[in-house]
Amino acid sequence: MKQIMMVGAGSVGGFFGAHLAKNNPDVSFLLRPKTLTAVQRHGLTIRSAAGTFTVRPKAASDIRQLPRPDLVILAVKAYDLDEVLAQIEPALTDRTVLLTLQNGIDTEDRIIARLKRDCVVGGVAFIYSKIAAPGVIDHYKKGAVAVGELMGHESERLLQIRDLFAAAGIPCQLSKDIRRSKWEKMCWNCVFNPITVLIDDKVAKALDHPEMMGVIRQIVGEIAAVSAALKVPLPPDMPERVVKWTQEIRDIHTSMYDDWKAGRRTEIRNLNGYIVDQGRLLGIPTPVNEALTAMIKTITEREKSGPGVVRIDGAVVQPVSLDCAAMLQLPGEHQVADVGAVMPGMNGRAITLKGLLDVPAIAVGADHVTFHSSDGKYAATLTLQQAKDFGLLLYELDGEPLPGAKGGPFRLITPGLGDLCANVKGVGRIEVRVGSGKDTRPSERPPKCTGEPRPS
Repeated sequence: MKQIMMVGAGSVGGFFGAHLAKNNPDVSFLLRPKTLTAVQRHGLTIRSAAGTFTVRPKAASDIRQLPRPDLVILAVKAYDLDEVLAQIEPALTDRTVLLTLQNGIDTEDRIIARLKRDCVVGGVAFIYSKIAAPGVIDHYKKGAVAVGELMGHESERLLQIRDLFAAAGIPCQLSKDIRRSKWEKMCWNCVFNPITVLIDDKVAKALDHPEMMGVIRQIVGEIAAVSAALKVPLPPDMPERVVKWTQEIRDIHTSMYDDWKAGRRTEIRNLNGYIVDQGRLLGIPTPVNEALTAMIKTITEREKSGPGVVRIDGAVVQPVSLDCAAMLQLPGEHQVADVGAVMPGMNGRAITLKGLLDVPAIAVGADHVTFHSSDGKYAATLTLQQAKDFGLLLYELDGEPLPGAKGGPFRLITPGLGDLCANVKGVGRIEVRVGSGKDTRPSERPPKCTGEPRPS
């Protein structure tokens, strides 16, 4: 194995890849553009209590610009697997070996199913490190790997991989049952990754509460039931092992915690979510893992934004965002199933602005509402009372989201006031205000549009 390609230079790939590249000019990196720019400008730097060093390896975002690899080491997030395989496939040959250093259980089987050949060596990484900046990795603890053939035999390629890591000063253990090794790490990941997010603290806080041991037993018990059904039995004292392994790293946060705090996507679907999915397929209850999956997704996923979502903000206690599904759940008395009944010539489903504005707590003194189009070009400001008395937000047509050609995904209409009063297409933001706001409507409108009294 001469040409080695590391895919990814995050907390795992950056650390191991840099060590491999330190004295080996045949190690290259396939990187995302932002990381690539940093590495090309400043190199890839590892900062550690054991010392700091920088390497300047061959790197690119296009695999065609790199030497054709004999060994590809995958060190990206589990949810990026399909995208990465599509990137690297043009460079793979019948002899290319892929080593996985990723969390989760099904990576190896997914690769084999896609490439349809025996090309995968399983791996498990043991390391605590963080991305300090693109191309800069701070390393704190551990830094070893376990590798193994999926069938458990000791192959020539496996020995070559071990020697490659050993030459770079990286401890590398040969596992005779890499599937079990991955399931054992899965137990740890499914316990402490979500728990550190839920408690917003280090693993020590969980270890120091005796009540948490029962929760850990339940989480691991569900995982063990699923793994046994998949022909990978785990030892009965697995919960105790998970806790014992954690004692020497009790001061750490987890990768999921770090991803959450950095605003990155988490691997919850590939960890606890995988256990839930497999449990459903196998008829095995996994209620604790299901609860953890739901709570982590709720905590870590960003508030919905962009097309298909309208945000209500401004003079409100707490901004809220709603999509069509959320609007459908609002009380029936605020739903207008057929706007044609109140505004002839139009059709579709709408929600009353009274119902919509009842969702956020409106600040004391608020008296106007401005409706902004998503592109920022158009706006209409109504008094709060006008909005509640006359306003409708059209959001559905023939059971589907309102298309852009019809003014969707959200369109403000005001039956009883007329088009000149307010008809904003593509509403993306509803701004509650104290006092009037932006308005791009014609300056001359009927008095009822402005909320001012009619001339006597």
